[in-house]
Amino acid sequence: MHRITRHQRFSKPLGRRLLLALASVGTLLAAVPTSAADAFPLRPITLILPFPAGGVSDVQLRALAASASKDLGQPIVVVNRPGNGGTLAPAAMARSAAPDGYTIALAVPTLLRYPHLGRVSYDPLQDFTYLIGLSGYSFGIVVRDDAPWKSLKDMLDDARARPGAIAYAAIGRGSSGHVAMERLARAAGVRLNFVPFKGTGEEANALLGGHIAMYSDPGWGAMLESGKVRVLATMGEARLKRWPRIPTLKESGYDIVVTSAIGLIGPRGMDRAVAARLHDAFRKAMEDPAYVRVMEQNDQVPEYLDSEAYTQSAAREFEREKAAMRELGITLE
Repeated sequence: MHRITRHQRFSKPLGRRLLLALASVGTLLAAVPTSAADAFPLRPITLILPFPAGGVSDVQLRALAASASKDLGQPIVVVNRPGNGGTLAPAAMARSAAPDGYTIALAVPTLLRYPHLGRVSYDPLQDFTYLIGLSGYSFGIVVRDDAPWKSLKDMLDDARARPGAIAYAAIGRGSSGHVAMERLARAAGVRLNFVPFKGTGEEANALLGGHIAMYSDPGWGAMLESGKVRVLATMGEARLKRWPRIPTLKESGYDIVVTSAIGLIGPRGMDRAVAARLHDAFRKAMEDPAYVRVMEQNDQVPEYLDSEAYTQSAAREFEREKAAMRELGITLE
């Protein structure tokens, strides 16, 4: 009789077990991401908002972050870090944040404008990854409801009679609201007194408290609805859908259009797959009804750009700002 050795007794079952084990390992490996980008995100994401809480940008970004976090499966924590007209926080991100997608920021036009106004600590075309273009602001020239001016013409006539006496606010020196008002003052031949603020919430409080005569920024819709303010003119190409009775600056005889496009950026050198993941999540969030409602309530205009188009747009805008700032002679001093 042929005797089965101990080795022979266990070789077949062992072979089967080994094959099954290897197959299981292979299945598990196939399910494991091949890189960190495939697993992104694994922890909460910080979204830096370079303006104070309570303003139009704060409301918009928090609604957007809440929607995008659902798709990403991780919280998006909005952190308010105002300063330098919205450039301080993105510049700090460029210097210190890892390009891993866990720290991103809102970019506003001053990021491309400030290098033409003075020394800055960043290169807007080299130090950032442009993720997605989001929207444009709806600017207006806002006064209290009891202001003595019923129209833009009334205000400008008063400004001619009292050079430098009328104080207006905008978010920081060199901001889009500041630039627009300086262009208007030059075109109308008047001199206004500029007072910089950190955010639209502070401007609104100063206006309603009687500390300034008017401001030039977005985010005034709720006050207009409640009858607290009047808007002498808006600054878009056409009248706003919600406020068809308010004329534009162009209609009033001044060739000035301001939309002030904003978007999301990260540090330079981000993994393309991570950047794409963020882009896709925020693009989807832009269609969320809750976010759309917030946009409509604040008269914000969607201006979507994908990452490539946003990068190209930033380069073009950088050159346009160079020419415009040279013409106006605005500096950061």
